Order: sequence, then structure tokens, then C-alpha cells
Amino acid sequence: MKEIRAIVRPNRLPRLRDALRAIPNFPGVTIFKAEGFTAPASVTKRTVKDELTDFTDKLMVCVLVESDMVEPVRRAILEASYTGQIGDGLVWVVDIESMHRIRDQQLMK
Repeated sequence: MKEIRAIVRPNRLPRLRDALRAIPNFPGVTIFKAEGFTAPASVTKRTVKDELTDFTDKLMVCVLVESDMVEPVRRAILEASYTGQIGDGLVWVVDIESMHRIRDQQLMK
């Protein structure tokens, strides 16, 4: 099992939602509000606005999938979130040792 995480622009969420829903057997997604900034060394032309607004609103996307679904989900996130501009975000994949669906657990007394 893998966890796919991504940081994306909030205005790309409708496209991303549609792209993920189009994947057969897509299991679901969790979205968190986040803030962040691009490393200053990678920004060659900083404006006054850049200096005054260090943090930019972003969304963190989290998806738990079986290994065979990593590539379609990763590709959907990349394609739906791409603008070609600095700050488009990141996508990374993490191994999950175990996962338990809460509703499937028996109540302990």
C-alpha cells in the first residue's frame, strides 16, 4: 500500500477532483488546507508582493492506494495541477506499513 501526497494550487482543485474521479476504482481523497512558499534561491525575480506575502495558500492532497494505482493517480495529479509556473506544487509517494479501516473493526468491550 502507498500514500500519494501532493501540494497543489487551490484553484486547480475542480480539475483535480474530476481527474481523480475518472480513475476506475479510485478509493477517495483527503484534502487539507496548507500554506507554503518556494525556496528563495529558485525564484530569480522577487517582487514587492513576494516579499510581503511569504506564504501562499495551497492544498495538501492525500490518497491511499494499492501499488498498482500509484501511477494513474500520480499522473492525474500532475496533469490536473500543472500550470507551468513556479509554485505548481509537489507530488511524492510514501510506503504505508499498514492501514486499518475503522468501520471494519469490531468493537472491543
